Amino acid sequence: MRSTLHKRATATGALVAAAAMLAVGVQTGSATADTGRAAATQGAAAAGNPGAVPAKLSPAQRAALLAKANETKAATAKELGLGAKEALVVRDVTQDVDGTTHTRYERTYDGLPVLGGDLIVEKSKADRTQGVSRSTTAKLQGIAAAPKVAAVAAEKQALGRAKAEGSKATKPSLAPRQVVWMGSGAPVLAYETVVGGLQHDGTPNELHVVTDAATGEKLHEWQAVHNGVGNTQYSGQVTLGSTLSGSTYTLTDAGRGNHRTYDLKGGTSGTGTLFSGADDTWGDGTPSNRETAGADAAYGAGLTWDYLKNVHGRSGIRGDGVGAYSRVHYGNAYVNAFWQDSCFCMTYGDGAGNQKPLTSIDVAAHEMTHGLTSVTAKLVYSGESGGLNEATSDIFAAAVEFNANNSKDLGDYLVGEKIDIRGNGTPLRYMDKPSKDGSSKDYWYAGIGNVDVHYSSGPANHWFYLASEGSGAKTINGVSYDSPTSDGQPVVGIGREKAAKIWFRALTTKFTANTNYANARVGTVAAATELYGAGSAEVKGVEHAWAGVNVGSRPGGGDPDPGGNVFENQTDVAIPDAGAAVTSSIAVNRAGNAPAALKVDVDIVHTWRGDLVVDLIAPDGTAYRLKNSSSGDSADNVKAQYTVNASAKPAAGTWKLKVQDVARQDTGYINGWKLTF
Repeated sequence: MRSTLHKRATATGALVAAAAMLAVGVQTGSATADTGRAAATQGAAAAGNPGAVPAKLSPAQRAALLAKANETKAATAKELGLGAKEALVVRDVTQDVDGTTHTRYERTYDGLPVLGGDLIVEKSKADRTQGVSRSTTAKLQGIAAAPKVAAVAAEKQALGRAKAEGSKATKPSLAPRQVVWMGSGAPVLAYETVVGGLQHDGTPNELHVVTDAATGEKLHEWQAVHNGVGNTQYSGQVTLGSTLSGSTYTLTDAGRGNHRTYDLKGGTSGTGTLFSGADDTWGDGTPSNRETAGADAAYGAGLTWDYLKNVHGRSGIRGDGVGAYSRVHYGNAYVNAFWQDSCFCMTYGDGAGNQKPLTSIDVAAHEMTHGLTSVTAKLVYSGESGGLNEATSDIFAAAVEFNANNSKDLGDYLVGEKIDIRGNGTPLRYMDKPSKDGSSKDYWYAGIGNVDVHYSSGPANHWFYLASEGSGAKTINGVSYDSPTSDGQPVVGIGREKAAKIWFRALTTKFTANTNYANARVGTVAAATELYGAGSAEVKGVEHAWAGVNVGSRPGGGDPDPGGNVFENQTDVAIPDAGAAVTSSIAVNRAGNAPAALKVDVDIVHTWRGDLVVDLIAPDGTAYRLKNSSSGDSADNVKAQYTVNASAKPAAGTWKLKVQDVARQDTGYINGWKLTF
């Protein structure tokens, strides 16, 4: 006998089925295509779930969640059906207000790290698995037991690739290690080699090169260095966190994880010298005073810390209450800034003529956000995922700048407008129309993954602007914008704060290392559904904004035919108790492919819905999981709308709702269902 469990008080709106985050590479077809892999589906709540917002975890609470995840990782691996040679490695954990946890795992295979095999497991407060998001749906099998190519060949290849980027290194900083590469689909035994040195412009080099251990072919490469009372140069006189030790002050912010700011004094390595002095005044607002750049960097880091904590409930980049550190005065007239995982720090050059340090609010927030991405989604810094990585930093740079509300540097949708990196007073990037910088892309297109990540970020930056403010001409904080759309149709904004919260939730609970633009749409729609409810203005706003940058269609498929979007079957179909699966069919006569946001409304009458497994079957037989069984879900009936990315499939043909009762004692029937294109 099953004991009757309490029904859940709030809908979770969780991402129920595994999301196939596709590998980096050139896509073909439309932006909504999933190139043949299983698409993500999402369970949809009827209304937003207030419990879906991030909980403000203390470092101790987060540590306890990590410890629990480590204690149960073997059981989790078994529950997920991983192979005998597979193991999980806990990387990060977040928790929602309602107790739902999102745990990120890396995988190993026979002791080898699996690159591109990361996944996120979502569990309810009652510790029941509600969904899994995966970088890939490929199985870890058929992997060679030993390499055919010597490690020295991989080392030579990596050194050659690094040399092309300007590195003079004669040996790798990390010798080739054997790994399993899953970033391109089927897993293969490979070597990963890391080469240091400096790039052409003086930026540190941490080039990762993955080499096929059977053929010696280069499989992938990415760069791990991400470019991107104080009297500041850009923000006026501000309050900084500092520490007094004896009679000396240091630029150590004890209230923000002991973030420290150092002076490299023109060096390109090491930590440098911690800013210190007999008084608690830093800089004079001019670049000739070395403390000025330190004050700007410290201020930007503090604003970003406060934004993450106060708006998103995250205590520091890693959520552990520990601050990163900042280094200023890097090199000589170095016109860049960067985040580096290996030092867990932000570094800033002094710009052309050493007169324009790259330490404005948005640049500091941009670099610090690279750190956030590196410990959450870990978006690989190449291809489409690299563009999304860069866009994430621009998105939160804008969010932090608006949140700061500093009268000397008001919030805007311009990137680097204060640092004059071009020397003509124009910004580095524009979010309302990215192509205004001469290189960035306004809209998604097949092959955008081959563009430099700072320019392939354009469609996501454009999405954020459209989602926040909408299309067309407007003036915000004295800046004029005029944002177009790829299809010429208007977009109405949902507000910047909502757009940022949706992106943050997608980044921390949906995106994985190889997320591309199509899957970024899936993840943000799922996040918006959880926060604001299925069919809400916020969900539709997210979808409209993506369609505005050519990622997927308008809500409802964007079909101008007003009568051809909804197809349904209201015939009852009995569901056998603990029996074989049954189906209900709908014939669709609609041209073109299905949309990236195909709506599936399900109406099932049943006395214990936890018994039911529900799938949508495409005309070609592809199955999209809508609902898993759950022994703890004792509620009656399934009345929900699900969203499926079926954009790789032709719409025309017979679609089926497949339902199976997998446990005894309770019965029911399909009362009806419909598809909305």
